[in-house]
Amino acid sequence: MATTSSKSMMAKLRDFFAISNRDNSEVRREMGLESDIKDIASFENTQKKEGAFDSRERGVQTVKLSQIAGSVGRYQDFDDKFRFKSQVPSERFTAILEAMRCGTSLPPVKLYQIKDEYYVLDGNHRVAAAKKLNHDEILATIIEFIPSSETLDNVLYKEMMDFCDRTGLPRSIKLTEVGQYQNLLEQIHEHHEYLRNSAGITKSDLDSIPLNSAFNASSAAFTTPITFASAARDWYKTIYQPFCSIIKRGNIVETFPNRTLSDLYVYISFGHWKRKRPAQYGIGLGKLIPETMEEFRIEMKELNEVEYPEMKQSITAFVLMIVRAKYEYKIIEKLFELDEIVEIHAVHGDADLLVKVRLSRDLLSSDAEVISNFVHEKMRQLNGVVSSKTLIPGLSRIKPV
Repeated sequence: MATTSSKSMMAKLRDFFAISNRDNSEVRREMGLESDIKDIASFENTQKKEGAFDSRERGVQTVKLSQIAGSVGRYQDFDDKFRFKSQVPSERFTAILEAMRCGTSLPPVKLYQIKDEYYVLDGNHRVAAAKKLNHDEILATIIEFIPSSETLDNVLYKEMMDFCDRTGLPRSIKLTEVGQYQNLLEQIHEHHEYLRNSAGITKSDLDSIPLNSAFNASSAAFTTPITFASAARDWYKTIYQPFCSIIKRGNIVETFPNRTLSDLYVYISFGHWKRKRPAQYGIGLGKLIPETMEEFRIEMKELNEVEYPEMKQSITAFVLMIVRAKYEYKIIEKLFELDEIVEIHAVHGDADLLVKVRLSRDLLSSDAEVISNFVHEKMRQLNGVVSSKTLIPGLSRIKPV
């Protein structure tokens, strides 16, 4: 029995490798080498789960194929990678596949949307063909269904949707706290008022505002009102995106694993420009970021992204260490391997070693916190260290060498 089974498997493998014009996944399924095939998601099931029955037309948009999760009526015909379960593709699918390979223009597919996922109403073959050809996107006419169940995710999603509908901005601003989109709307309203004020308009502003308005160069004013949507686009391009670039360069997001870049933008910008929170430690944000949103906008317009200020500050500290005599040289060698240690001196007196440390911190951390963590984790843990005392300079003057 074992021999027969072995021959049977070998025969299957020979057949598998002999077939060159078939999709490997389909062949594997036919031969029984791939099990546990999953269906794509059912729109009806998701609709009931989310209570998504109210709808809005979203027009024609480009949709990432990775976001198409299922089908409205044919979810049982495809696996979870949108491949046909049937062994032989239909003539229609083959024709569409060939048309796409040749670059033939095809009409948009029709999709239903629930939050960040899409379901095919019309165009299953086109979606399957596009996925098979490893396309990234597809053109689609979209109808969005709005979730009604009051989960935290749904509340946040509806706030984001309302924000994007009012501003016309892309759905790339994701917040994790309820009510924070209102703070962004306040910023955009303020920016709208600023742009409507002729004294705040310069000719260079025309480069960043996609206006439906006519500009009168002699009076430096707009002859028709600037729309809120135009102001929102300008805010996104000249304020939000530069500020987020500065936050990303400071690697601050890594410190808050459950927060988004947009969360940090709201927290930092609203605190700095609206509440005028004074810095509680270290060097204040005002040393790097102008005190008003419009001053920031003007300053950033003159810079390339690589010239944006760094949200990091250098910290210098001196650590006095008492160590056991027989471990002193080993401790010096271990400390000298650390990039943050710039000088080590064996000294006479109350301490055995004087160590100069240079660290960097983001503007949301304190000097004391960063220095304390480094000393405790990298220095105090070394075998032979008895105690340490950290000195943080308040004022320094250094002569040039």
